[in-house]
Amino acid sequence: MPQERFQQRVVDLLAEAGIAVDGTRPWDIHVHDPHFYARVLAHGSLGLGESYMEGWWDAGSLDDFLVHLLQAGLDQRVHGAGELWDALRARALNLQSPSRSHVVGERHYDLGNDLYRAMLGKRLVYSCGYWTQPDGQVLPDLDAAQEAKLDLVCRKLRLQPGMRVLDIGCGWGEALKFAAERYGTSGVGITISRQQADYARELCAGLPIEIRLQDYRELDEPFDAAFSLGMFEHVGAKNYRTYMEVALRCLPESGLFLLHSIGTNRSVSHTDPWIGRYIFPNSMLPSAAQIAQAMEGLFVLEDWHGFGADYDLTLQAWRRNIERAWPSLPARYDERFRRMWRYYLAASMATFRTRSSQLWQLVLSRGGVPGGYLAPR
Repeated sequence: MPQERFQQRVVDLLAEAGIAVDGTRPWDIHVHDPHFYARVLAHGSLGLGESYMEGWWDAGSLDDFLVHLLQAGLDQRVHGAGELWDALRARALNLQSPSRSHVVGERHYDLGNDLYRAMLGKRLVYSCGYWTQPDGQVLPDLDAAQEAKLDLVCRKLRLQPGMRVLDIGCGWGEALKFAAERYGTSGVGITISRQQADYARELCAGLPIEIRLQDYRELDEPFDAAFSLGMFEHVGAKNYRTYMEVALRCLPESGLFLLHSIGTNRSVSHTDPWIGRYIFPNSMLPSAAQIAQAMEGLFVLEDWHGFGADYDLTLQAWRRNIERAWPSLPARYDERFRRMWRYYLAASMATFRTRSSQLWQLVLSRGGVPGGYLAPR
């Protein structure tokens, strides 16, 4: 029967990754609905994620299960029909055009500040913390790692009192607030999320900081330095060059730009189908080649710093926080939402743990730092 053939095919594939169905190890899978097998074969990563959301299967350690899948390369061998459509759509359309840029704000960043306050810790910083210090010490908790990351950004930009700083994709305003309080700067932050903008304005009240609900392409004014922490993943390959041109026109000859972004090992034109549908619509991760091509002839690359292993630690901390908080959060974050969020965090951990995803900080200058740039760590 077809159902039995589907089941055997999936069981055989999982066995190649060292995963057993109804096994006893943390990464083994437990299937609750027999339709799971056909769905995964037909829809690939989208079917795997959706069937988990719907309770069709479980694993004792979801992140370890996904690590085994990625290490065996099964994500490259089982593709759903929707992945071809996503690729064709991304080639034909600019999915991150000005008219579409608000979508990820509405569907992800506006989910609710209560959710993000519960998950992100003392500071609402939705990007990788800097856990491992130059002396090899690993910081004790998420709040310390996020403070270390913000300070690292300010030191890399050589911020000084009185400088005017631009934050492209400012989130809830924490980075600008940190720079103003610790380094005496003023600044402008832009976001496409209304809830982020409202929160950031309250957070930065009384400081020389302006928060705008604005697309980055509208920027055309002078700043002394600029940074962007975890926003470039929403720009899209069709817009990378425009993004770099915007940053360039906002900086003086002596200005520095810090780009903090997740990256991937190969150039792609679209994101994973499940991530695109449920977490970050119209997103995609840049490759090193795509970033280099976008900035060629515009910026001098002063430093390229990778610390992707720290994102696994950050995601684990976010998961601990949100799991503790679920009972106190509103009912709109129902069981299906919780399973979706668990899958999102676990899948992200797996990509960093297998080095499929990277975390990069680039420092760029307009014409080269005279005498060279000594990169802080």
